Amino acid sequence: MAKKCTHDCGSCTEKCSERDFRKAPHELSKIKKVIGVVSGKGGVGKSLTTALLAVTAERSGFKAAIMDADITGPSIPKMFGISEKATGSDMGIFPVLSKTGIEIMSMNVLLEDDTDPVIWRGTVLAGTVLQFWTDVIWNDVDYMFVDMPPGTGDVPLSIYQSVPLDGIVVVTTPQELVSMIVKKAANMARKMNVPILGIVENMSYVLCPDCGKKIEIFGKSAAEALAKEYDVRNIARIPFDPSLTQCADRGLIELFEGGYLDTFFKEIG
Repeated sequence: MAKKCTHDCGSCTEKCSERDFRKAPHELSKIKKVIGVVSGKGGVGKSLTTALLAVTAERSGFKAAIMDADITGPSIPKMFGISEKATGSDMGIFPVLSKTGIEIMSMNVLLEDDTDPVIWRGTVLAGTVLQFWTDVIWNDVDYMFVDMPPGTGDVPLSIYQSVPLDGIVVVTTPQELVSMIVKKAANMARKMNVPILGIVENMSYVLCPDCGKKIEIFGKSAAEALAKEYDVRNIARIPFDPSLTQCADRGLIELFEGGYLDTFFKEIG
């Protein structure tokens, strides 16, 4: 039998939009700000942006952490060259540390083999992500970045409802089709009352190696128009950068020397 709703919202079921479903982190965790990194679809560079945000935060003097919520497609450990597995005790689970001290929790630091598939239904995936929040001991973190799975399904919804997000960064690419799908993710955040901190456009252009001219191979950038439509900042336009790709592929993302996201922390630091 459904419980009577205690809110004056016209509903008598347990499902009430005014209820607070947010969960507290582990009692030993210290986390100041939590920022989700989202996209409407896969393959636009969401995990890469997450990694760059964490690296840039560390370089800006902040303590950073990454909660890799993309359970079925975890790529964060690979970018940071992490091969060791997470450990724990009776108190909780300890995140793995990157070379520069970024705390990371990902499905791939729990699996015996990185290539083992995670074949779970949405509710189980969502429950695992929430355990990353409630059961992992995060140590004195200034900025935690949540690499969220693409789309607007069970896992993103659970994160929006259960994790106290201070805002999201939306990742897109210039194609008009991608922009349309990204709007779904942005609109979901608005419906969940989570602020959009800005937009990052990945694969924005290529620099000609001979003359330095920007070549927009996917057509004219849509970042400015998206930023204007949602009244948010256009944080960065990240080009096709071979050195960035090589650093990510080799697990050396912390050695990348570019500063595409530097302004983000200068403005919100």
